[in-house]
Amino acid sequence: MVEPMTPAERDAGNRKIKAGFVLLVTVSPPLISLLGDPTVTQIAAAAAGGLLLGLLLVWYLGRLASEFTSSSRRPRR
Repeated sequence: MVEPMTPAERDAGNRKIKAGFVLLVTVSPPLISLLGDPTVTQIAAAAAGGLLLGLLLVWYLGRLASEFTSSSRRPRR
């Protein structure tokens, strides 16, 4: 039988999802900029902008999710 996740396992999984999301958002702008024959500086700027955007999105979505999860917790049956 499968047991419920421990808080440590849940935290580790959440960290992996957040890191994957930030990585995806960070890598996207430089890859798109490759279509326009950019310089190395432009690729680095696109990566930095993507990293900043990814971190902001994770922060915002974390705050948004906490508003729903903190008030809607139901006791287990």
